[in-house]
Amino acid sequence: MASTPPLTLLADVAVVGAGPAGTAAAITLARAGREVVVVDRATFPRDKTCGDGLTAGALRRLEALGLEPATVASWTPVHDVWLRGPAGHRVHLPLPGDGLFAAVARRRDLDAAMVELTRKVGAEVVEGVASEEVTARGDLVQVRLTDGRRLVARYLVAADGMWSPVRKALGLSVPGYRGDWHAFRQYVRGVSDEAASQLFCWFEPDFLPGYAWSFPVGEGTANVGFGIRRGGAWQVGDMAQLWREILARPHVREVLGAGARPEGPPRAWPIPARVGELPLTSGRVLFAGDAAAVTDPMTGEGIGQALATGTWAAQAILAAGPSSAERARAHYESRVRRELVTDHALSALLVRALQHRKGARAAIRLAGATPWTRRNFARWLFEDYPRAIVVTPFRWRAGIFRGPGAFSGGA
Repeated sequence: MASTPPLTLLADVAVVGAGPAGTAAAITLARAGREVVVVDRATFPRDKTCGDGLTAGALRRLEALGLEPATVASWTPVHDVWLRGPAGHRVHLPLPGDGLFAAVARRRDLDAAMVELTRKVGAEVVEGVASEEVTARGDLVQVRLTDGRRLVARYLVAADGMWSPVRKALGLSVPGYRGDWHAFRQYVRGVSDEAASQLFCWFEPDFLPGYAWSFPVGEGTANVGFGIRRGGAWQVGDMAQLWREILARPHVREVLGAGARPEGPPRAWPIPARVGELPLTSGRVLFAGDAAAVTDPMTGEGIGQALATGTWAAQAILAAGPSSAERARAHYESRVRRELVTDHALSALLVRALQHRKGARAAIRLAGATPWTRRNFARWLFEDYPRAIVVTPFRWRAGIFRGPGAFSGGA
């Protein structure tokens, strides 16, 4: 006779959301000996609409968390990047060869591998169950789940996406907020040899400061898409029409190749990019990843920031201990603001420059001016070091511009 599951799940820390932010938090906490329960409404593996790109910053965090690239089915290292400016000027950015500075993996594969790693280190992962209600009672946080159970913990890491149900349950949602950018992507099979191994970004004159991309995901397939800023010349409702036009442009067709064909329908998603403007904490709840709106406003990159904030939330909880929620909040908020807010502000300024053809054209020509600028612009673009490193000397360290990439042991 099967045993009846307990009606109450107890943990030191509850994590809502098993994407990069949630699993990074859970892995960090479980490795430190904490009892962790992660819940996610999805059942893994599941598709996740995303550009699938992994920057050097994301790769370093995945390596630190213990992810093995071999466990990610579509893991595709990238060593060559091509930029095309609004006037057609092309720049080749070769990435350094010692370790990885860029890679691409389908989120279906990456997130499933992270969930398995989370289980491997001792955290409990409950799939197919969502949070319905969040309440604080003294030194505890209680989450009512859709399967009728309760999850009770000292802390809660809310890594449940841009429209965070936890944030909504706590009355902290922003009415009418639909993201700062909107992106559109489709998997394309049978692409050219170049598109199957190299990364392409096109800065098109009609939707600057947005850009279109082609990222290789293995087996002759690429993630092809584009992003636009909300409130720009193109409206979100026009993206399907714009997508057809982009795919018909000769320079895009040339890269994808004559045999390229769609794999399934295109998908769209919003991108939250306003770190520092939304509350990062509430009582014993710490928000991470898209729930904290930490995406880079210039590139739309969010996986590295999700991994970072999930890890920092866990470290803040470990530093504070079970009884000092105020200390945990202060520790986490200080870390996020110190590490991300200045970079976010610089990216926002650069976006203003890139929204004009002259600015985008000048930036790309400058990037390709010399071998040194090509190499270091690539590392900067892929967040091998902080975006605003020049104006934040507290983050300077020896060899910051010369070190090897992630997985330099050959993964």
